[in-house]
Amino acid sequence: MLINRAGAMVMPFMSLYLTTSLSYSLTEAGWVMGAYGAGSITGAFIGGHLTDKYGYYHIQLYSLLLSSLFLILIVFLHDFYCIVFAVFCFSAVADALRPANSVAIAVYSTDENRTRSFSLMRFAINMGFSIGPAMGGIVAGAFGFRWIFVIDAVTCLVAALLLYLYLPYNHNAEKSSTSQVSEEGQSAYSDKEYLLFILLVSLYAIAFFQLFTSVPVYWGKEWAFSETKIGLLLALNGLIIVLIEMPFIRRIEHLSKNMTMIAVGSGFLILAFIAINIGWVSILPAIIFIVLMSLSEMFAMPFMTNYAVSRPSDARRGQYMALYSMAYGVAHVVAPMGSMYVAEHFGFSTLYTMLACLGFLVAAAFLGMRKK
Repeated sequence: MLINRAGAMVMPFMSLYLTTSLSYSLTEAGWVMGAYGAGSITGAFIGGHLTDKYGYYHIQLYSLLLSSLFLILIVFLHDFYCIVFAVFCFSAVADALRPANSVAIAVYSTDENRTRSFSLMRFAINMGFSIGPAMGGIVAGAFGFRWIFVIDAVTCLVAALLLYLYLPYNHNAEKSSTSQVSEEGQSAYSDKEYLLFILLVSLYAIAFFQLFTSVPVYWGKEWAFSETKIGLLLALNGLIIVLIEMPFIRRIEHLSKNMTMIAVGSGFLILAFIAINIGWVSILPAIIFIVLMSLSEMFAMPFMTNYAVSRPSDARRGQYMALYSMAYGVAHVVAPMGSMYVAEHFGFSTLYTMLACLGFLVAAAFLGMRKK
């Protein structure tokens, strides 16, 4: 995952690539990013179903291989509808990995270290993400945006090769995680409390994903930041998570107060959007925004994942994690399409005021779940 995410340069710069290199409008860029979210929902649903039925190993392997093919294809596309379709397909195969990966972590961890296990995976992802956007900004500035698609495709292939060579298929390990699936445990779709949790996760993610959708465009168009500066700012997010999250989780994982921690993380969203919306065009408020968003991520996301993976029986875990991934997929649709539309018609200031209000509502709702 570290290697795969170190090459993940496409999504942070997709909106900027579409609006600059291909001269699409903000609304059109939002539709392309929305297609990514729709693919994410589709991939998560299919990935969760296939994981419960066939196991986690091959889903991860083929997801990485197919992702690389679609990334190379996108390089050669210019037609709007072709790009929308290709981005949808890429997202679908890429996000089929998410439920399978979560189930694999759950299988290899214990109840005592599960939160820390997911934090370790997030450590790898964010370490890679601290490399990817920084390198992506440099590559885009020096060689052009298309090379970031090529590099991302290569890292998908390398990750698939390492999975094949060093984590060989273990039939016995998967057999125990896929047995008696059809009858054992409550269905995720009839678990009302979990469905409310999924709705709140999706609303949280809509606000958080502005870090990769509207904010880079805002910095580029309104603040005249270069691609390199934007890439380094986004990389700071990954670096903060890498340096702080693991020791932080190690100290507080015994508290088992998932909803309280998530509510605190949602509170940091409010402060982040206030910081970016105060009208001070400088690198300092941009850094403050990144720091606050990183704190939000660090408090909220590990405990969201721990709640999602700990709630179901083993046989239903793929289904539950598919719904959890689909929550982020919905956010991938709404976040770019909604934010780009609001920004184009009402301005970025209105957008970030609305998102600060959304953060307040989400924090209050998670606190309400804790009391319930």
